[in-house]
Amino acid sequence: MALTDYKTINVRFDGPICFLQMNRPDAGNAINELMVEECGRVLQICEESATVIVLEGLPEVFCVGADFSEITDKAKSGQAAPAPEPLYDLWLKLATGPYVTIAHVRGKVNAGGVGFVSACDIVLANDKAVVSLSELLFGLFPACVLPFLIRRVGFQKAHYLTLTTSPVPVQQAHEWGLFDAWAPESDALVRKHLLRLRRLSKPGIERYKRYMQRISDLPLQMKSYAIQANKEIFSDSGILDGIVRFREEGKFPWEA
Repeated sequence: MALTDYKTINVRFDGPICFLQMNRPDAGNAINELMVEECGRVLQICEESATVIVLEGLPEVFCVGADFSEITDKAKSGQAAPAPEPLYDLWLKLATGPYVTIAHVRGKVNAGGVGFVSACDIVLANDKAVVSLSELLFGLFPACVLPFLIRRVGFQKAHYLTLTTSPVPVQQAHEWGLFDAWAPESDALVRKHLLRLRRLSKPGIERYKRYMQRISDLPLQMKSYAIQANKEIFSDSGILDGIVRFREEGKFPWEA
């Protein structure tokens, strides 16, 4: 079954499995308010109908992070940047909802895209997958991503990835625990995992996810701090000016 009334995502169901694909090819799957809202609607449907959600990007890019075009438009019209709560709550649903979430990463994943990956229960990748957190290049930092990323890879690796802003190849991301498995043909890897995951019961998954949330609830504990930090960052006019300049002129903040 396919659902077609979406503008930023593609959705189809195969029995208890939901395939949710971010689909903004002209924007590198950048996260805008509509994508967050549409993904949230799908997860609400999955509360009752799905045992597994496979979250995918495009063959060459998973997600590049926040949509600088949307931020630029809002900044130039005097509006506030998109509120961080809906996106954070979306990641919480991926992390704690009554379904198994799989991030299928192909190609580039950056900034907020790493939040999607870190929130999922299982992360599978192809050999072209590359991870980065570019925020500090713009005077930002990934306030909302870090609670999910630290839960998955630990404090120091998340700290290093944030500070260096350098791309990390698939092998290193796998060694760090950000990716659980990878293969040149990742579609086959996803199918292999689904052979067993589709056998799991909804009540069993729900009980297990509740239990794991109690063991490792850093994202929930840190929500208010992460939201506050994000709002502070995006209320800085200097940072917003830098984003607008990058979007319009292609220049980083340090470039004359």
